[in-house]
Amino acid sequence: MPVISRRTLLQGSAAAAASFSLGAGLAAGRGAAAPSPLLLKARFIDAELAKDGITPKVMTYGTSEATATGMPPVIRMKKGEPFAARLVNGLDEPTTVHWHGLRIANAMDGVPEMTQPYVYPGDGFDYAFTPPDAGTFWYHPHCNTLTQMGHGLTGVIVVENPDDPDFDAEIVLNLRDWRLGSGGAFIAPFKPRDAARGGTYGTIRTANWRQEPAYDAPSGGLVRVRLAATDVTRIYTLGMEGAPALVIALDGNPVEAPFPLDRLDFGPGQRVDLVLRMPDTEGAVVRLGNFRGSTPWTIATLRATGASLKRDIGDVKPLAANSIAEADLSTAEHIPLDFTATADHATAPGICGTLGYTFWAINKVAWPGDTPDPVAPLAELKLGRSYVLQVRNRTPHAHPIHLHGLSFRILSSSKRPVLPPPTDTILLLPDEQAELGLVADNPGDWLLHCHIIEHQKTGMSGYFRIA
Repeated sequence: MPVISRRTLLQGSAAAAASFSLGAGLAAGRGAAAPSPLLLKARFIDAELAKDGITPKVMTYGTSEATATGMPPVIRMKKGEPFAARLVNGLDEPTTVHWHGLRIANAMDGVPEMTQPYVYPGDGFDYAFTPPDAGTFWYHPHCNTLTQMGHGLTGVIVVENPDDPDFDAEIVLNLRDWRLGSGGAFIAPFKPRDAARGGTYGTIRTANWRQEPAYDAPSGGLVRVRLAATDVTRIYTLGMEGAPALVIALDGNPVEAPFPLDRLDFGPGQRVDLVLRMPDTEGAVVRLGNFRGSTPWTIATLRATGASLKRDIGDVKPLAANSIAEADLSTAEHIPLDFTATADHATAPGICGTLGYTFWAINKVAWPGDTPDPVAPLAELKLGRSYVLQVRNRTPHAHPIHLHGLSFRILSSSKRPVLPPPTDTILLLPDEQAELGLVADNPGDWLLHCHIIEHQKTGMSGYFRIA
């Protein structure tokens, strides 16, 4: 994906109706006109991902037969403006689209058997909503997720706020692994012993479907970098070499005060927005790396080009906060949630597939699969009431726990001294105990699950019912 200059970004926004990356949507408010929906077709392509061969039957989204030649498009929306998309299933199995992190109506959430029917091959489904929050989000299927996501169906969403400050360029990075063997062919998506631990890593690491991609950015400029961890397993520890960088948003929500990037952990489902100040010298290289584990590696590099713009990173101010209700702790009901391993190895068949194992549970109950008769909700919440989720990770492995349709605030933690802004995903550390405050302000059945997909598919999933 090329670097987008601020001028190009604004020109593209003005021509939104003609661009697949900008989208439009149905009105949430009275009197707004319904726009033309974005065509989003799930289909197979052959792609060059490994260095020793072409990978057949990679899954991606495109807006036409001509454009579906690489990774799913970055979909651009505008905060508070309606958006619509028409999913067309060109695969050979059912699928859906989940709009990860967006607080939208339950019927648009993309979870089969819970919020919508399966979209079978050759069929379509219409999504329509108005994003209430600006920030970085992403989209992916919620059917046969380990295979469909693992084979490419993960794309980034940028919800723009016209009041955001000017940056000199923007780079969007979709971070994900691929499990490929000799000649670039897909291999088994998981190993059972790894699924029962931290998850099965890919063999090829990419950003925007490329290994260690390089981008040009203006010398001395302020560059916004949006990162989304769309991998099914990998947890990253981000770091920057060659330029100062500030964290300005986490999981779509601005931080109260931008802070320097040192080492920052984020896992599947999470997003990070950075602003870096490029070096003044043309040709100087900035390296964004993953420093997790004993062998750091490069995610992407940026090369300074042109005469220095002489921007000052001290000029970076906080982004405008999204309007998210704060829990009333004086009246909040407390709900305990224990994330554990399980000895119950029974599985249930489902149209969206089963891994054939059960390794994990929430409150001692393992999710049986995507079936018409799921387990009872973790809790039934009253619309508009405040709650505190008392989450406890009773395992030696980290779990990125994602809640659909709502945002929560981490109120306390036994492991982290600094608490982030409101979020939809917490990277729950081994043996961590935390309290999450939320307002049940969005009616419907909302999934809560680990976003290490092997964990989700082998039991670590449940849902809340809000009515």
